[in-house]
Amino acid sequence: MGPGMELLDLRYERDEELAILTLDRPDARNAYSEAMVDGLIAALDAAEADHGVRGVVITGAGRAFHAGGDLKRMRDSSGMFQGGPVLLRRQYIDGIQRVPRRLAAFDKPVVAAINGAAIGAGLDLACMCDLRVAARGVKLGSTFVKVGLVPGDGGAYFLARTIGFPRALELILSARLVDTDEALAMGLVHAVVEPEALLDEAKARARMITANAPLAVRLAKRAAYRSWDLDVDTALELAASFQGMVQNTEDHQEAVDAILGKRPPSFQGR
Repeated sequence: MGPGMELLDLRYERDEELAILTLDRPDARNAYSEAMVDGLIAALDAAEADHGVRGVVITGAGRAFHAGGDLKRMRDSSGMFQGGPVLLRRQYIDGIQRVPRRLAAFDKPVVAAINGAAIGAGLDLACMCDLRVAARGVKLGSTFVKVGLVPGDGGAYFLARTIGFPRALELILSARLVDTDEALAMGLVHAVVEPEALLDEAKARARMITANAPLAVRLAKRAAYRSWDLDVDTALELAASFQGMVQNTEDHQEAVDAILGKRPPSFQGR
């Protein structure tokens, strides 16, 4: 993070090559605020610009990962929830929807460390990440219809891409909560660990990725996401273009030399 840059409702810390982003409204169960949205965007911008950062971990302070929207502000029609239909539509586009757009364009790997309940937009944020590790016993749910809402931050899109359309549709329409055993079985999370081991496991998962050539990781991630909605010919053309790029990097040559020389590689991101 640049010197003098202060964030509200979010903490940004460096742990070697990882940036740790902690949602920090524990009294509100880390529900979204305008400051948290701004902080997430600023933190992701900083992590992307910092060549020393090769991966990101997102977690929550206190007992919740992220409770989604702030129900008290919804009740009072204040902040991001004020105004009529036209204004609210604009506020979603210019406000909370900045988060999925930013994460969709973020090429470095992102791991969610789900320390507590991930509800509504909180579950959606976890699904916007590349990997998800959960503390045993937490609850997860797409609970929008239970409070008379729809997944306004794009959660229907991200949940379906995470666990498949039929399972996502059932969770969205029923608004039921799932425990970590069911979440693991349906592929909603990649691993479940004891709470005290959560952050270490999330960092370890991130470091399994960041140990690889960073430019190749970023382009492989982009290829995977971009190819999802492409026809096969366009996806193959994209893959050929990316391969042409990385096959001319110093890190590719270093990887080949290290394998042939039976030594660990030293990647420089070039």
